[in-house]
Amino acid sequence: MNGTAGDGHSGTAGVRDGIAACSPRSKAFAAILKWPLGTLSCALWLAVTLDVAAAELYTEVNRLRAGGGSCAVAENLPPLKPQAALERVARDLARGVQMQKSLQDAGYRATRSSALSITGDGVDAKATGELAKQSYCRQLQDNAMTEVGIYLDARQLWIVLAAPFAPSVGVSEQAVGQRVLDLVNQTRATARYCGNKSFNASRPVRWNAALAEASQLHAVEMARYNYFSHSGRDGSDPAQRVERAGYSYRSTGENIAAGQTQPEEVVAGWIKSPEHCANLMNPGFTEMGAAVAVDRSSEMGVYWTQAFGSPR
Repeated sequence: MNGTAGDGHSGTAGVRDGIAACSPRSKAFAAILKWPLGTLSCALWLAVTLDVAAAELYTEVNRLRAGGGSCAVAENLPPLKPQAALERVARDLARGVQMQKSLQDAGYRATRSSALSITGDGVDAKATGELAKQSYCRQLQDNAMTEVGIYLDARQLWIVLAAPFAPSVGVSEQAVGQRVLDLVNQTRATARYCGNKSFNASRPVRWNAALAEASQLHAVEMARYNYFSHSGRDGSDPAQRVERAGYSYRSTGENIAAGQTQPEEVVAGWIKSPEHCANLMNPGFTEMGAAVAVDRSSEMGVYWTQAFGSPR
């Protein structure tokens, strides 16, 4: 279709009121040199069209996640939340960037992520229908995923699903301490080997506030300053830290852990480690304290400290 723009030159894009007519199927792009105003209008029109289509896909993704279309659902899943950083990742994937690099560049820390893509001419027009196919149901219904980002152009659809790194123990500080104490005393009630060393069942330990304070301070420091060590940032050792907390001891010991989100995981890990297990079973210890600290900006997210002692 021929037409005349405001400068009197003819071009391949149709015009209306001096602005080139646009369609994803038109030859509007051929006018890129002759029709700067028309080309800009077409680009904006196409961008808006694709944005609308992408917005509709968010609705479709969550409809399928909830069991719509051919996707049967076994449990009620919360809808995925659109995330701008994941939209950037989806766009990067369309350009050939690796997933992990893109996540890192976008500043998005994921505990889990996956992507699906549909490619081909005119995918923007048929994306909803393609997505409704049963082959995509399982990935869209992954209950570990909580956020989503979508990128769509005329030839590619990329959907990135992810669960952000958001460490949490899910219970109060007091509940954590009590649960660790209970698990430790359950452990001590049974004879066991810690590595090659055998231990008889030991009497239960009791809670001590000063040992809990020393544990809390060290857990918080490790989380805040992103390190994992029995040695404090000031060079302090476990014995010095319990002394600072006001605990006068005959013997003392410390267990630490990082990354676990439940007391059960922590104690189970300590039992498997000969040195940590020996502290758990040590009959010379009569008291303990424990604490956890969470900082999502740290490498491990969750840091645990447990201090044992027997008072003077």
